[in-house]
Amino acid sequence: MTEDQRPLPPPSAPDRRLMLVHAHPDDESSTTGATMARYASEGAGVTLVTCTLGELGEVVSPDLVHLAADREDALAPRRLEELGTAMAALGVTDFVRLGGDGRWRDSGMAYDPQRGVVPAPDPHEGSFWRADLLEAANELVALIRDRRPHVLITYDENGHYGHPDHIQAHRVATYAVALAAVPSHRPDLGAAWGVQRTLWTAMAETMVRTMIQAARDAGETDEFFDSFDLSSDEPPMLSVRDEHIDVRIDGYPYAAQRFAALRAHQSQIRPDEFFFKLEGAPPGLLWEESYRYASGVPLAGPVDDVFAGLPLDGDD
Repeated sequence: MTEDQRPLPPPSAPDRRLMLVHAHPDDESSTTGATMARYASEGAGVTLVTCTLGELGEVVSPDLVHLAADREDALAPRRLEELGTAMAALGVTDFVRLGGDGRWRDSGMAYDPQRGVVPAPDPHEGSFWRADLLEAANELVALIRDRRPHVLITYDENGHYGHPDHIQAHRVATYAVALAAVPSHRPDLGAAWGVQRTLWTAMAETMVRTMIQAARDAGETDEFFDSFDLSSDEPPMLSVRDEHIDVRIDGYPYAAQRFAALRAHQSQIRPDEFFFKLEGAPPGLLWEESYRYASGVPLAGPVDDVFAGLPLDGDD
């Protein structure tokens, strides 16, 4: 971990602290943007850890396509700039890259007709997918011990949809949470800190069904929206049955901030994406950001606060 990644802690740390571990710039805005905006606005400590700079992301803006990996391979600085703009929109000031800027490169992905998203056949030697797990976890251990989060949010074991960098982020975060709490493990990385709760991002079935119906009502013809039979009892692809959702964050009050953050990622998100058409939608399921409980202090039924039921014992 470089020195610029470990600033001195503030004299008085917030009494609620949240850390989010994401794979690439824009992942944070699309899946946890409202959550970040809410807790930042409430005065909680919010730390975003991004594991790569998304160097292999598909460039959707014609004005920026020259930055793509198969051309100038100069996308990283642009995506870092976009990330900064997005964080300003969400009110988050503490955002770092795991191991420092460019330590691990976007691994890319491939698609298999039978298995869906899979690792690329020959990822870059410095890709995150090929990172030594202990080395990467120790970088996060240092951040956990420095920021002392009560709650950590990352992806599930499949990285939500199978991207290798998302899966690796899950593995690194899970390992780091365990190691950070062990006093004898790398004391040079700081005093041991036990994260009180780990949550995984999730999309509730009812929210996805509502989104699919809204897309059809708006005349969208995207393959994802067209492929699902809403009369089926099976949950839509990528969704989780509602009974497995443990935390539901109402994103409606923070919708403007989330949309501003999404628009900041111009290289990756088209201005005519379907979800921008939802800006005028009323409060409801469409705005919800959901999480599954993974480890730590259990939750007493579905709640609307990631810190619910935690002792929140400050810096002790």
